[in-house]
Amino acid sequence: MIVRHEFDSPPDLTDEEKEMIERSKDKPIVYDRYCRKLTDKELSEFRRASEINHERRKRVTLTLRLPKSTVDKAKSLGKGYTSVLSRILEAALNDNEILEKYL
Repeated sequence: MIVRHEFDSPPDLTDEEKEMIERSKDKPIVYDRYCRKLTDKELSEFRRASEINHERRKRVTLTLRLPKSTVDKAKSLGKGYTSVLSRILEAALNDNEILEKYL
């Protein structure tokens, strides 16, 4: 099991709260019926779910012809505009109302 003791505290914490968090790293992990220790099999399931999600998020290169005005507007969004376009396209394809309007 991996246990990390890293914490970037928000700037609005009091000194007392920061001290309490600092002391907590020396305390043992206590499992109970609501938060039990996971078995190796259960932990392996997490890895598998992670691999499935990775495959689902995999990117595919696509050539697409768009009007120049559309590309200019997209580029005006700044760095990362292709990621924004990807999210917009994904949202539109998941919205049946938009699909019906343009099909």
